[in-house]
Amino acid sequence: MKALLANPAARLAIGLIAPAVLLAWWQWFATSGGASAVALAPLGAVAGAFVELADNGTLLSDITSTLWRAFSGFAIGASFGVATGTAMAVWPLLNRLLGPLLHALRQVPMIGWLPLIGLWFGTGEGSELIMVCVGAFFPAMLNTHAGVAHVEQRYLDVGEVFRFTTTQRFLRIQLPAAMPLILTGLTQSLAFAWIGTLAGELLMGAGGGLGVTLQTAQIQQRLDVILVTVAITALLGFAINQIIARVRREVLRWQPASI
Repeated sequence: MKALLANPAARLAIGLIAPAVLLAWWQWFATSGGASAVALAPLGAVAGAFVELADNGTLLSDITSTLWRAFSGFAIGASFGVATGTAMAVWPLLNRLLGPLLHALRQVPMIGWLPLIGLWFGTGEGSELIMVCVGAFFPAMLNTHAGVAHVEQRYLDVGEVFRFTTTQRFLRIQLPAAMPLILTGLTQSLAFAWIGTLAGELLMGAGGGLGVTLQTAQIQQRLDVILVTVAITALLGFAINQIIARVRREVLRWQPASI
């Protein structure tokens, strides 16, 4: 079995079994008549809706808007999260000052920020971006702080032997040692940014995006469009995860594969 899973073609084939079974069940269920036709559109209708959205440019426009919003919010929120987590780890007084407040605020679900953001900034595209930034901030902050603050003492002792300055100790010891947790935080931040983007688009409906199309399709009772949008959202999320996993393997190639 291990040899089979080591073969890329075999892994791809095994990974396609579940989607193929799902599609076969989908087609059977959607064409079996009765209430089933209301729950799922046949694959032919879904393919037709995909062609319709692609032809009129809606699909490309929605994908571009959603990706821009997700990555912009991720870049801003995660950057502040990494900077804040690093500062709190390097300066314990700052950690003592900000830690209780930030740990209390992070208990608020992402969706719980929506009413406050709406009241302060309205329901436009800026509010959607702020919601994504908030979602991306906390995972990056928490993991960066944990990574930098809990570097093994023996590594820090080496820095003492070489009389490293604070900057040298951070750049040559703490930052490399914390990199696995920092990347874990960034991975989680991107996942939260993606979720926050779709949630913001669905609930605020400002500008374009996959969430806006989902909301519009629900109002119009276009089941085929909803299924196309859900499928595109799932595929984009899967592709982003694969890219992040590859980047992580490249950055941490000095680590054993099992880590």
